[in-house]
Amino acid sequence: MNKNIFYFLLINFMVLSLSCEKGDKVEINNKISEIKAESEKLNNYFEDRFKDYVDRNPMFQTRLGIKKDYDKLDDISPEREKFEFQEAKKSLKWLSDSIKIGLLDKTTRLSYDLYRQRLENQINDFKYRLYNYPINQMFGMQSRVPAFMINMHKVSTKKDAEAYISRLNQIKPLFQQLEENLKERKEAGIIPPGFVFDHVLDDSKNVITGYPFDGRDSCALFKDIYFKIHKLDLSKSEKNILVDQAKSTILESVQSAYISLIGLLRDIASKTNEKDGVWRWKNGDAFYYNALKRTTTTDMTAEQIHQLGLSEVDRIHMEMKKIKDQVGFNGSLQDFFKELKENDRFYYPDTEEGRQAYLEEAVNIVEKFKLRLDELFITKPKADMIVKRVEKFREKSAGKAFYQRPTPDGSRPGTYYANLYSMRMMPIYQMEALAFHEGIPGHHMQLAIAQELKDIPKFRKFSGYTAYSEGWGLYSEYLPKELGFYSDPYSDFGRLAMELWRSCRLVVDTGIHSKKWTRQEGIDYYSENTPNDLLDCVKMVERHIVMPSQATAYKIGMNKILELRRKAENKLGDEFDIRKFHETILTNGAVPLDILERHIGEMINNTLSD
Repeated sequence: MNKNIFYFLLINFMVLSLSCEKGDKVEINNKISEIKAESEKLNNYFEDRFKDYVDRNPMFQTRLGIKKDYDKLDDISPEREKFEFQEAKKSLKWLSDSIKIGLLDKTTRLSYDLYRQRLENQINDFKYRLYNYPINQMFGMQSRVPAFMINMHKVSTKKDAEAYISRLNQIKPLFQQLEENLKERKEAGIIPPGFVFDHVLDDSKNVITGYPFDGRDSCALFKDIYFKIHKLDLSKSEKNILVDQAKSTILESVQSAYISLIGLLRDIASKTNEKDGVWRWKNGDAFYYNALKRTTTTDMTAEQIHQLGLSEVDRIHMEMKKIKDQVGFNGSLQDFFKELKENDRFYYPDTEEGRQAYLEEAVNIVEKFKLRLDELFITKPKADMIVKRVEKFREKSAGKAFYQRPTPDGSRPGTYYANLYSMRMMPIYQMEALAFHEGIPGHHMQLAIAQELKDIPKFRKFSGYTAYSEGWGLYSEYLPKELGFYSDPYSDFGRLAMELWRSCRLVVDTGIHSKKWTRQEGIDYYSENTPNDLLDCVKMVERHIVMPSQATAYKIGMNKILELRRKAENKLGDEFDIRKFHETILTNGAVPLDILERHIGEMINNTLSD
């Protein structure tokens, strides 16, 4: 071949190759730009919708540490509920019409899937909007509002104090909306069992008992605002004016709101019956199956959950028998349960000194575990956490323990609440497990880390899936054992007792709402199969009744996390890193269990490919 022709062809080939390469790069860069633009478009939409939601909910603003509508309470009217339903439909349409899901980056695509599912669930569940009890012993408005004012409404300025008084004045219109909701449910036959009214009537009366209503110790709300005002840097006369305003508002607006509510509750109570499960409602079985799906994020039926509970109870009983034998107890497991219930050495005294000792030891347990965090976790929460006693006005009806997340800016710490109404419900041998669950490494690690994440939209930071959150909480009770905690066999028995308690929940929740168990049958099952105090058993069954399906989340979520951990350990062998496993669980925000499984699968594959 002529050299000139050869060089001509070579040069043309090189020019063509370079042109193709340049074209490919341009195409790739254009694709990257499209993905970035579409992802930003969707994330901006998420932020706008979250801001809209926050703007519509003054109490949520306060929980976030925002003082925008600090003088207002929420709108809980049926009209607002219908408005939110329409907003969900609009958002779903926008997602379908405006977003090209093939152009979303991986993180944003997950956010898209979660947000869309959330909207679809909200729309599909609207037909069940009346299938709940707005007034109940667990989180009813009668105790929720005063608890919110006391624990959430901080008073740093005169304006904050005036906003507090304004909110007290708004309790009356808020309760008028609440009464509308109760009447609507009454017409639909959604009426709580009789015991609920006993609790909520007591709660309501407690709020308006004490000074300035009578000569006894100050009522909880007046005591709260009085001390908050007196901590302000104001003149004595300014403080007195504010206190007088608060007093008159409590006597007028707050008192009349509660008196009206009490009257309505007494009227509705006369229409109740002793049937407890949701099966008694129209389409109650369909509602319960749907509730189980939402709570567990699985397709498990009531029967499958019931049978899982029975098998877990049997397994844990066998483990308990080993500890019973280890401590040298002669007798059956039920005899051992009786010993634990009746022997005073397993309880702090039922005195103020005993309650203070309990709180101090709970703090000590959490602080000891903090020293070991680096062995198990990469990311740790920046927010602090405190241990606090449940307020007296609601302790009789409130749950055994619960957690309240911190504000995103850290101005209010996370709080582990311990209910010390009856020290027999808070045995010493369960203290470690309870503190690990509600505090560290449990809900505080999970929720504080979630809201501190940088690369996910706010709706993922503050939304939740019960099976994920409570599954982590129960897993967190087990985890410290691997570091040498629960060294006292009685404390290890307490850990098992807590897991047993959550396993019994699978049995009793489905028993009441699917198998038509009575309240007493549920109480009997707990009493016969656990070492817990009778009052504890009663309160748990009453929780099942007013919160159908919720209590099934704990064990199902824990089992899934343990299953995924075993899978990772088996596939990775010596390459398994417990810190990376926990990092994967905690740094994506709350997710359904199937998504959690996907994340762990990706962690496994990435580790194997490194």
